[in-house]
Amino acid sequence: MSEKKRGGHPRGQGGPFGGGPHGAGMAAEKAKDFKGTLRRLTRYLKPHTGKLLIVLTAAILSTIFSIVSPKILGDATTILFKGFMAKMQGVPGAGIDFDAIRNIMLWLAGLYLLSSLFAYIQQYVMAGVAQRTVYDLRKDVYNKLGRLPLKYFDARTHGETLSRVTNDMDNISSTLQQSLTQMITSVVTLVGVIIMMLTISPLLTLVVILTLPLSVVVTIMVAKRSQKHFVAQQKHLGQLNGHVEEMYTGHKVVKAFGRERQSMEQFDEVNDKLYDAGWKAQFISGTIMPLMSFVGNIGYVIVSVVGGVLVTRRAIEIGDIQAFIQYSRQFTQPITQLANIANVIQSTIASAERVFEVLDEEEEVSEHTAPAALKKPLGDVSFQNVSFGYKADQLLIEDMNVDVKHGQTVAIVGPTGAGKTTLINLLMRFYELNKGKITIDGTDITSLRRGELRSLFGMVLQDTWLFNGTIRENIGYGREGTTEEEIIRAAEAAHADHFIRTLPDGYDTVLNEEASNISQGQKQLLTIARAILANPSILILDEATSSVDTRTELYIQKAMNELMKDRTSFVIAHRLSTIRDADLILVMNKGSIIEQGTHQELLSQGGFYADLYNSQFSDQHEAG
Repeated sequence: MSEKKRGGHPRGQGGPFGGGPHGAGMAAEKAKDFKGTLRRLTRYLKPHTGKLLIVLTAAILSTIFSIVSPKILGDATTILFKGFMAKMQGVPGAGIDFDAIRNIMLWLAGLYLLSSLFAYIQQYVMAGVAQRTVYDLRKDVYNKLGRLPLKYFDARTHGETLSRVTNDMDNISSTLQQSLTQMITSVVTLVGVIIMMLTISPLLTLVVILTLPLSVVVTIMVAKRSQKHFVAQQKHLGQLNGHVEEMYTGHKVVKAFGRERQSMEQFDEVNDKLYDAGWKAQFISGTIMPLMSFVGNIGYVIVSVVGGVLVTRRAIEIGDIQAFIQYSRQFTQPITQLANIANVIQSTIASAERVFEVLDEEEEVSEHTAPAALKKPLGDVSFQNVSFGYKADQLLIEDMNVDVKHGQTVAIVGPTGAGKTTLINLLMRFYELNKGKITIDGTDITSLRRGELRSLFGMVLQDTWLFNGTIRENIGYGREGTTEEEIIRAAEAAHADHFIRTLPDGYDTVLNEEASNISQGQKQLLTIARAILANPSILILDEATSSVDTRTELYIQKAMNELMKDRTSFVIAHRLSTIRDADLILVMNKGSIIEQGTHQELLSQGGFYADLYNSQFSDQHEAG
């Protein structure tokens, strides 16, 4: 199975072997509309303008106090040097002014303390802004997912949607928290360092700036060489994540077919490619700092030589040379940081764009402004001239008319892809009709609130869904505010109470993530108990007994019969022998109802249903 389909991590984030979103030298994914997405992301920051001004002020003050320090330290060196030279030359009364040096040291300590204090304020306030911004964005996305139609989720893998609301959101959070403040301090540091260097010596400043083009050339050359290896690294990382996820979820099948060796060989092959690409990417990108240091050292040597000449000519103080060397060291650091931040921001805006794409998706048709209400729903259902297609020009269901009375059991049969599930999706308004209408008790379902409409239905599906929690919580999911007695009564009615009490913790037994600590039949009984507790007016049953043994099937059938009493029931049937007693059987093929009637009526017609039934019966007879 491909990495994309398995919902892997195409950018190497968050998988079993994934790194963080801001790994060294990460290849930036570019946004399609950088400016538009940046403006939109900025709108989420707008409510925090006051706090952002505090962050900016604190960052500037912290950086300024930090930048001024080398110059003051240089003054201390100058006082020390002058006193020492005067003593060496035998100047009467000459000595080192330790009081002045002590005062300078106290000033320095105060400046460093203030710098740290403002840095702390900056980080503290920015942490709140970043988390609140992402909180608002995450909330908007979660609410949006609740308003998206089913077709959105049908068209995308779960992994893709999860990646947008987790990995991409984390990327935005990390950038707001770290890179934004780092960008402010880098810009302030760069400007401040240039100003301080110019106040000391314009000539030496020119020497340092002349080394800058060489640094840029080195960075570009290394980045170009490492880029392709980073792309390959992310690709192989995604493949490895996909393989590990696939092998882990299917480890029983792998063991059953004795494919462990092939699985390991495949892992080793991808792992070797990842190692090769990762080693080259990290090594080449890792040469940037040594090369930048080399270029910086060239500038350092030139500054030292020229500075030494200026000191001998008394054009500059020795302490100023010391301060200038420190500034020249600081000069390249913010430039490198800004280059890295530019790369991270590209990636972050691309992540934000992916999140905004979700927010821009077409929502479900808005609710009726004056919704109707069914006070005592009975369960009369009518399909009137219904037409529907997933694409407007390709109708799957055309001009369908069906009338179902309260308490009737309607079976829907037909080959795979006939439209059985589509019919149920339309009934619950997961999709909107192209034409016609569906009514419940004479009320058009589009005039009801979706929440109220769906509360009329209880579902027992072939694919059981139980969440990580206790058996009590899973049954109680059917209705809010249920009592212990109601949960137990529902379990008894579903023939589930006996097996629950045989478990070590009874109703407090915690089901794991896939509920694999109980059998398939037991899972099905719990879903029936949940549906009984919900006490719906209309039931939807997808063949719930197809994957269990005969004895369990009898229990489930008894439970379902209890559930179906005096309720309108729609049964999606795969085994036709289970729906002989249905009040109405709808035979579907290619989206249309081609036959309808009772079991005997359809058999006597000798049509599609009769052929389908007889073929199943003969298959079972031959198998027997």
